[in-house]
Amino acid sequence: MKAFLDRYLKIIDWYIIKKYLGTFFFTMILFIVISVVFDISEHMDNFLTKHATFYEIAFKYYAGFIPFYMNLLSPLINFLAVIYFTAKMANQTEIVPILSGKASFNRFLRPYFVAASVIFVISFFANVYLIPFTNRLKIDFENSHGFYGDASKNDVHLQLDKNGTYAYAQSYDNTTHAAYQFVLEKMHGDTLREKIVANIAVYDSVKNKWSIRDYSVRYINGLHEKMLTNQPDKDTTLDLKPSDFVINNAYPAMSLKELNRRIEKEKIRGAGDLKDMLYEKYNRFVYPLSSFVLTLIGVSISSRKVRGGIGLPLGIGLFLCFAYIVVIKFALVFATKGGLPPIAAVFIPNGLFGLLGLYLLIKAPK
Repeated sequence: MKAFLDRYLKIIDWYIIKKYLGTFFFTMILFIVISVVFDISEHMDNFLTKHATFYEIAFKYYAGFIPFYMNLLSPLINFLAVIYFTAKMANQTEIVPILSGKASFNRFLRPYFVAASVIFVISFFANVYLIPFTNRLKIDFENSHGFYGDASKNDVHLQLDKNGTYAYAQSYDNTTHAAYQFVLEKMHGDTLREKIVANIAVYDSVKNKWSIRDYSVRYINGLHEKMLTNQPDKDTTLDLKPSDFVINNAYPAMSLKELNRRIEKEKIRGAGDLKDMLYEKYNRFVYPLSSFVLTLIGVSISSRKVRGGIGLPLGIGLFLCFAYIVVIKFALVFATKGGLPPIAAVFIPNGLFGLLGLYLLIKAPK
């Protein structure tokens, strides 16, 4: 391994890699410290009124908050770090001797992409394995300490299985786990066979069953119908959980296995969350690629020495950062609310900025 590295990475390569990673991690720590300070000031009331302990705040909430925002900010901090130290090298006339010493610009990019690969590997494994676990800690803390208040859905209509069982609830109380104006329909093909209408259905978390109360049931067999009213309470097992009635902010907290399982169930139910889940799944694999795309753009626009020092490259970099965020948000909206396939949406930001990077690479000083 050492012989391989010595063959392809020289002293100047290690110099650039150390500059790259050092600037990146220093900037990351600085941004995270600032983010934590602002977050503490914003959520101090939640911590105090809900009597959260120091252990819960530090090892649950911020154990999820810090990895999440480190991963979220990673591409942009990576971009700014590349622009900053590369523009500084150009301003100190360190790049000119490298390119004048018969090194091509592509060869000059080698240490940048080695360092970007390190960030890519960390980001990839964090996205797929670490972040879902830490997000679970954070979301559980937020839900138990009233960060978002009541987030229940109204007028929920779900298909529970492939056999044609449908459930409907007009409203849901997340505190008592009670679904009001509850309707359960059993179909045979396109024909309704049984319909249960109840004023209330309560979920029993111990038995994992629904207690249907004050209900009537209607049986249909061709032209023959039978109606039973004021039936006694009964317990029934349904593929229905209280989480199905809650506005879901937990997709980022699901493991890949759990997310795939929910996607398959959503394809049957059709509750409208399929695109959100698919976007979350694809984004975990595609988002880390931004380290290569933004590195290419950063080196291309900051390797030329300009008057005024590093201010102009940094200004361009900040503008492109905002542009990148805007493109991501637009792609997300078009994927979840429009007709854009989620897999296309996750590739659009890196695709557009990848083309921009190739154009800037062609125009970069050689």
